[in-house]
Amino acid sequence: MIISDREFKTDCTIVHSRPPVHNMRTSKQSRCDSRNANRVNRVSFLLKNFLLLSKGGIVLIILLLLWGMWRAGHRFLAEVEAFLNAPPPAPQINISSLIVDRIRGASELTTAILAIETVVPTAQERKLGNFVLGTTKLLYIARGEVKAGIDLSNLTAENVKVSNDTIQIRLPPPKILDNQIDINRSGVYYYDRGFLSLGPDVAPQLQTMAQRETLEKFVATACSEGLLEEANERAKLAIAQLLTTAGYEKVEVNATTPSPETCSATQ
Repeated sequence: MIISDREFKTDCTIVHSRPPVHNMRTSKQSRCDSRNANRVNRVSFLLKNFLLLSKGGIVLIILLLLWGMWRAGHRFLAEVEAFLNAPPPAPQINISSLIVDRIRGASELTTAILAIETVVPTAQERKLGNFVLGTTKLLYIARGEVKAGIDLSNLTAENVKVSNDTIQIRLPPPKILDNQIDINRSGVYYYDRGFLSLGPDVAPQLQTMAQRETLEKFVATACSEGLLEEANERAKLAIAQLLTTAGYEKVEVNATTPSPETCSATQ
């Protein structure tokens, strides 16, 4: 209960009819002093509690601030960690390049081989002016083979088209990959220097000439026998089977017509 100054003065003021006695208090004055002391104690208690509450509030506010800073820092670190450990973007796969790399793994695809046996005659004259003194003749029997196929290193991504679930491939033109003479099964069949051996002794030169002509003849024979066309057809089947085995279901392989220079070039 709050007592105003007026009430306090009225209640605690004592009117004496005579001067007060020294060191003596009346009963009413004692009660007034006791009441004043209680009020002072109450105010002091309230002030102490207020100070305690103020200190506790400040501590609580500081704790709340520290907790908020910790939460913010923890959230920041979590975001940084999530940023640094973000999963890499899904790789963009170029199907055409993937198919080209897979096919190129076969390098030169030999799809047709032609075994050839031929006889190559060679000769060289010995002259004195315009007069022929003698002629050396040599017959060379050559056995060997010609290999035709596709050079898959020439395949590019432009040769591969992916449409829906169908893969279309345009193969490079076929060519002669190799033509060789089987030295162990080939050799000089006939060698003659003519009358009185007046012809020049040029057996090694004639044999070399015969082998060179043999290789040219091998290429001509392979072209006339349709070896390049056969290589084309077999290459189509081989590439289609390769991609089907790799998991591609619909594969369309198209061949390219052999270049005319292939059969005219000397191998």
